[in-house]
Amino acid sequence: MPQYTKDRGLGELLAELTDRVARLERRQPIRYDAGGMSATSFHGLVYEDTASPSWTTYFQTVVRPRHAASLGLVFLGDQVGATNTGGAWRVQIAGTPVAGASGSVPPTFTYQFAALTLDLSGYSPTADLLIEVQGQRTSGATTGGRYSTGGTLGMGVRWFNLS
Repeated sequence: MPQYTKDRGLGELLAELTDRVARLERRQPIRYDAGGMSATSFHGLVYEDTASPSWTTYFQTVVRPRHAASLGLVFLGDQVGATNTGGAWRVQIAGTPVAGASGSVPPTFTYQFAALTLDLSGYSPTADLLIEVQGQRTSGATTGGRYSTGGTLGMGVRWFNLS
């Protein structure tokens, strides 16, 4: 005797698919890929003197853009003699400073931590995207220090994730 399957309605199929998707999302969270940023010179190291108060690229990476990038940074102003050095930092994408991805490094010789999320959705047609972390000395010693060019800004990348 032949067997027949019951015709399921659209509502029943939609409910089953919704349940399956919910189970998959619970099982596999959003994927993050850890990336790296490379120091462009010794400026990425604490105590390397910044020769001028112009913007200097400390770290950079080239990525294939996705939705967003999460970035954690740490900054430290230098101390030369009794003079503390401070400055500013910013993040550039494709050579353009990112609005809201900047801040100051206070001349207090204390660590400052920053965490930010960069929206990369507008860059999706780009094959390779350059992301830079830059610093600028704005106050402090202009002479002395290790290389006689004054104080510096120490910067480091704590994490860099793509999602």
